[in-house]
Amino acid sequence: MKRVRTGRATRAFEKAAAVGRKGKYVLKLYVAGATDRSRRALERARHLCEVEFQGDYDLEVIDVYQQPILARDGQIIATPTLVREFPPPVRRFIGTLENTARLMIGLDLQTRRKTRP
Repeated sequence: MKRVRTGRATRAFEKAAAVGRKGKYVLKLYVAGATDRSRRALERARHLCEVEFQGDYDLEVIDVYQQPILARDGQIIATPTLVREFPPPVRRFIGTLENTARLMIGLDLQTRRKTRP
């Protein structure tokens, strides 16, 4: 049988994959000003995080009017946008956050309970 050499990066990746996800979910919510739509998106994102992650998350809210550089760097083209940055890969959900099932699928999140559409 032929022995295959693996590099350090490959071994590190395999070790990380075997251990599983560690750390909190890292989410960013991009909103446009203090509008009713922004307020609803913030309430919905906080509710989702509390119910699904039970404190195991960091949610950063970014107003694209006050911090346009962060919006540009995050390649945000519409608001509200909810971005899951950790665990990788980065996933984005653009639009209303009202439909929990669509949101969970769009962000590729693992649910801890069954969600209603």
